Amino acid sequence: MAAESHARTLYRAILRELPPRSSAAAPSPIRSSIRQHFARPAFNVSPEYKLARRQEAEQFVQFLKAQRVYGELLERYNPGMNMDDEERVRLSARRVGMEMPVEWKTGNK
Repeated sequence: MAAESHARTLYRAILRELPPRSSAAAPSPIRSSIRQHFARPAFNVSPEYKLARRQEAEQFVQFLKAQRVYGELLERYNPGMNMDDEERVRLSARRVGMEMPVEWKTGNK
């Protein structure tokens, strides 16, 4: 019983670390694969095999957490990562106390 409870806890921890999905969408292939991995009955297998699978799932949870934190830190410390070049140059100029001049465009009077 304790093993089933621990497996359920690991399954939920993995699902929490995956990117959120909309409730109307069908389950993604990765979610389906994880569900099948946990739903398969483990009859006629050694305790060592069960332990190895449980440790593998725990390591997978740790990996997913590390990837999520890495993404958050990357966004926090590289705010210009998703900006186009013009916006990045404009913000760099503002950081040192300058303003970019307004560009003259053909057709403007």
